Amino acid sequence: MEKIKNKIQMVDLRTQYDKISTEIDQAIKDVILATAFINGPEVKAFQTDLEKYLDVKHVIPCANGTDALQIAMMALGLKAGDEVITADFTYVATAEVIALLGLTPVLVEVNPETFCIDPAAVEKAITPRTKAIVPVHLFGQCAEMEALMAIATKHHLFVIEDTAQALGAEYTFSNGKKQKAGTIGHVGSTSFFPSKNLGCYGDGGALYTNDETLAKKIKMIANHGQSVQYVHDSIGVNSRLDSIQAAILRVKLKYLDQYAAARQKAAAFYDKAFANNSHFVIPKRDVHSTHVFHQYTLQLQGVDRTKLREYLASKDIPAMVYYPIPLHMQKAYLDPRYKTGDFPITEKLCSTVISLPIHTEMDEEMLTIISNAVLEFVK
Repeated sequence: MEKIKNKIQMVDLRTQYDKISTEIDQAIKDVILATAFINGPEVKAFQTDLEKYLDVKHVIPCANGTDALQIAMMALGLKAGDEVITADFTYVATAEVIALLGLTPVLVEVNPETFCIDPAAVEKAITPRTKAIVPVHLFGQCAEMEALMAIATKHHLFVIEDTAQALGAEYTFSNGKKQKAGTIGHVGSTSFFPSKNLGCYGDGGALYTNDETLAKKIKMIANHGQSVQYVHDSIGVNSRLDSIQAAILRVKLKYLDQYAAARQKAAAFYDKAFANNSHFVIPKRDVHSTHVFHQYTLQLQGVDRTKLREYLASKDIPAMVYYPIPLHMQKAYLDPRYKTGDFPITEKLCSTVISLPIHTEMDEEMLTIISNAVLEFVK
């Protein structure tokens, strides 16, 4: 297959692969030759490597990020009717697993600048039925974890971090302590979907925790509820990361910080291009968190987003909207507790945000073309 040159993409996985193809190809070949396709040694090796990278005691790989969230809630013993608080401005998977387990999703507002869940809104939403909080580290930076953990401790709640978009981001507490995203709450979850900052070439996910007992429960649930073959102590699921994907991830993990630096460099270029233009609000960096820029998301002011996307598309420049509809307005999650207007921040974001291409292979020429096109439209 001929290499595609100079095409602007939201994520350029082909060029990224070209640079590490020798390592990737050998890793895949080694798994095939060993014929250890399920729970092979590469899965354990990747698990160990990720534990070291995150400085966490236990990583449990699984089939995808949605499974990771579901398994976390099952392992924490949440029961039908228990309330779980999460952000209204997020991908549907976060609320989906809550509903699938018969739990009650409780939606709250986000910070209008960082897009992450608002701790004050979380505290207001707590009732006697509340059992857990699921902060989403949206677009590449951590939610306000110090405040959220204080709230969770005060009200005896579990915290499940959705780290699918922020693997590698680092949170700094007020006392100077630093922890990686996903290692602060009771359990973290992530996705290795191909477009993620650490992505495989198929589906994949993982959970992580420092709690030994919880880790054993998670591992058991992910393996049909068994800790010994054919002995099933709990209801479980079949959710595993296959060996080929683990081998790929093990190669790419070595480059994760380098990939983050490339994304941060691209984001800095965009910042400079749009900072002094009244039509755009550039992404806010939380002072407590690094930002690994899974997405570079602008807020538009007085700009027709649909026409802007059409204009960019006419120049072969993609742009995406994450997310166009708040969860409380999605047909599947309509609830008499919520109505249009109840979440003004989220509703505004859903109508004004736009994400520009950002990935590990962007160069200055590409960034110049994209930013110039955006600026030309608002002249």
